[in-house]
Amino acid sequence: MMNAFGPTNRKRTAEEKLNMLVEFGARISCELRLDKLLDIIAQQISTMLDVGRCTIYLTDNESHELWSKIARGKGLEHTEIRVPMKGNGIISVVAQTGQTINLANAYEDPRFSMDVDMVTDFRTRSMLAVPLKNNSGQVLGVFQVANKADGSAFDKHDEGILLLLATLAGSAIEIAKLYQDIHVSQLETIYRLAVTAEYRDQQDTRSHLKNISIISYLLALAMGLSKKEADLIKNASPLHDIGKVALADNILLKPGKLTPEEFEIMKSHTLYGGRILEGAHSKVLQTAHKMSLYHHEKWNGKGYPKGLKGEEIPLEARILTVADVFDALCVFRVYKKAWPTSEAYAYILEQSGQSFDPRCVEAFKKIYPSVRKLYAHLSVNQPRYKPSAEPPSKPNNEPKTITTPNHKLP
Repeated sequence: MMNAFGPTNRKRTAEEKLNMLVEFGARISCELRLDKLLDIIAQQISTMLDVGRCTIYLTDNESHELWSKIARGKGLEHTEIRVPMKGNGIISVVAQTGQTINLANAYEDPRFSMDVDMVTDFRTRSMLAVPLKNNSGQVLGVFQVANKADGSAFDKHDEGILLLLATLAGSAIEIAKLYQDIHVSQLETIYRLAVTAEYRDQQDTRSHLKNISIISYLLALAMGLSKKEADLIKNASPLHDIGKVALADNILLKPGKLTPEEFEIMKSHTLYGGRILEGAHSKVLQTAHKMSLYHHEKWNGKGYPKGLKGEEIPLEARILTVADVFDALCVFRVYKKAWPTSEAYAYILEQSGQSFDPRCVEAFKKIYPSVRKLYAHLSVNQPRYKPSAEPPSKPNNEPKTITTPNHKLP
């Protein structure tokens, strides 16, 4: 039987074990995604020690807990486990003392908790737990394995292997955690900047930003983009209207129709957004730059600020435009009432090849059942737009308008 790390269910030679350790070190040294890194480590531990269960716990200093969402073994897939850092259980004791615990019969030790076994229908016989430390000796977590395949107890050789793997993994996990913290901080900063811009003309900025992020993400996946590309679009989308910070309230919050002069000023928020984000080194901000500058371009070339047409418009902006228009139609704003989702959906379909990329619209059809659930809680007024009909006219016979996201078309 083979796996990613070589043959299993037989004794390995010293050379094979050394090669596995070298490969293990190479793989973890270049992996910055914490979840993926922990999965690689758990896979390697399970393979080298040939065990029925492997669980990696990390410290959470904010909640004072040890947690694990990477575990290999019966019943543990996609399961998060949390234990108190100052508890009396095996994992807590290892984390507190930094010492190895090796149990030949786990159920005979009063420190062992059977809770996980009861939930997962797994009986732990032998168990080995070692501390995971960084270069400074600080405990970052605990590696735990249970039940060797041959039924024997864990010996000193097994302890040495697991401690060696923990030593190799410690620095990689610490770097990945720091990278994750930086990434989270970057996204939080982006989100708060976006709230600053959106707060000025939105009653519920959090819902708006959440909705367009989710819709953009689903659209990207439906159009065949990778999860990594979709994540980038999702994380950048909240900044699409950052240029609003440069607009005066009498323009942005005007409840009625804008004059041609006011509309020209309104259109400039795309240019301001482009200037704010231009020259960014972050991929997220580079994507946000395209979205902020081009999310009012139209597939037929009649949008702004540059009148780009078709695929001249960056794909990220084309995706964002569909998400932004749909959400803006479905929610109340100071200058418009909310539309029923069914009519907003009909408008998106009707504008295929006009305002929107036809491919984006086809993708929107696929995800609409999921999108509709985001707005199920909204109560809206009477429809303001009938598909395949002219939009409603102003009562004073002014030129007909359709209220679209972020501005009023004159």
